[in-house]
Amino acid sequence: QVQLVESGGGLVQAGGSLTLSCAASGTIFDANMMGWYRQAPGKQRELVATITGVGIRYVSDSVKGRFTIARESDKNTLLLRMNSLKPEDTAVYYCHLSQPGGTYWGQGTQVTVSS
Repeated sequence: QVQLVESGGGLVQAGGSLTLSCAASGTIFDANMMGWYRQAPGKQRELVATITGVGIRYVSDSVKGRFTIARESDKNTLLLRMNSLKPEDTAVYYCHLSQPGGTYWGQGTQVTVSS
């Protein structure tokens, strides 16, 4: 079993920055992929960024150049550094992990960007 706990959300003005963190615990294999998704009110959950266990990254076009995904040296802490935030980035951000045998979600952390 895997547990994912997000932190770092909050309220920020447009143009500001936040860093989200996701702590993963439990049985985690090296062959995994972690990522961030977000869901705005009334919209479907969308992929923001992913990173594999060997550091291969994907970032969606909507946040490219503004958001950076990274894993800390222990590889089980996932970060999302968000710069130049826009009101349209307002959403609940979810941490996700997939590996042989299962996929897991965190509870989500709210990010609100005021104009």
